[in-house]
Amino acid sequence: MIKTNFLIKSIAILAFSSIFTSCSESNSKTENKSGINAEQTTGNSDTENTSSSLEPIDTAIYNQKIKELANGDTTGKWPVKKQPYPLPGAILPYKRVVTYYGNLYSKRMGALGEYAPKEMLNMLYAEVKKWEKIDPKTPVQPALHYIAVVAAGDPGKDGKYRNRMPDKQIDSVLTIAKMKKDMIVFLDIQVALSTIKEELPRLEKYLKMPNVHLGIDPEFSMKGGVLPGRKIGTYDASEINYVSDYLAKLVKANNLAPKIFVIHRFTKKMVTNYQNIKLRPEVQVVMHMDGWGEPELKKGTHRHFIYSEPVQFTGFKIFYKNDLKKAPNRLMTPEELMKLKPRPSYIQYQ
Repeated sequence: MIKTNFLIKSIAILAFSSIFTSCSESNSKTENKSGINAEQTTGNSDTENTSSSLEPIDTAIYNQKIKELANGDTTGKWPVKKQPYPLPGAILPYKRVVTYYGNLYSKRMGALGEYAPKEMLNMLYAEVKKWEKIDPKTPVQPALHYIAVVAAGDPGKDGKYRNRMPDKQIDSVLTIAKMKKDMIVFLDIQVALSTIKEELPRLEKYLKMPNVHLGIDPEFSMKGGVLPGRKIGTYDASEINYVSDYLAKLVKANNLAPKIFVIHRFTKKMVTNYQNIKLRPEVQVVMHMDGWGEPELKKGTHRHFIYSEPVQFTGFKIFYKNDLKKAPNRLMTPEELMKLKPRPSYIQYQ
């Protein structure tokens, strides 16, 4: 049993990573107790039906939507060729996911955790309205993105430098999601000195739920015993394929709609051998631009590491605080993000 005080202390130690930087970019990753339990909220968390209860994918509409996401790209990179059509019930490309990111033990790791649940949800839905206005043809799928395994500055009892959030905290996030109709939840993994093969099975009972999806963070996937925060970590395509295969088997075994699989990225080495990443009908892969900085820097990162190495779908993160640190000291707008090639299908606010 992980004790709350230990978690708060250990996550706080990781605060140094919030100023860890590469190419002038970083992620601010760590007490805000939700006070929420299942008896306090009502709602439907089953935002996706089982695949057998849904109509097959209309391939013509799918092709049209991914062409729209390519936003006029003429290089041949986008849309990605030879990608499989998804199983029935797929969220992408029919909707755009807009999500708040964070951890309930921390006010420093993102809006999810920094603000009380009702205030946080009101803020999130204000962002949702902006996206509905700028792109009325694409419905918005609201979501919460919770860091369920957190890289830490303390080695812990097993020396892995990561903290697994207790189930009661994950349950709290799922309950908060029920405060609004049809929200989905992402669980995020920062493995540190552990491995994705060690961490993923612990979350299986949640990933079997139709409204729960997954994110992994190469920044904190450390190799060779290097401690998190000392350098930027990495995942190879083989590790990413392990995760997507794991998710695909869960989808098939539990007759689910496709899972969205988000991979954070802001440097080239964070993802190696991208061309070997396998696409599957059961999983929708999002390569997520996770760097902070001024608008031109963020667009450059997107161009070099997301646009130039196409996988399937793309995402883009907005940092409420870090993006304001340098001139012109403003956040990128939905209007600006809609001009990207390709247009992001997943928008994360931290």
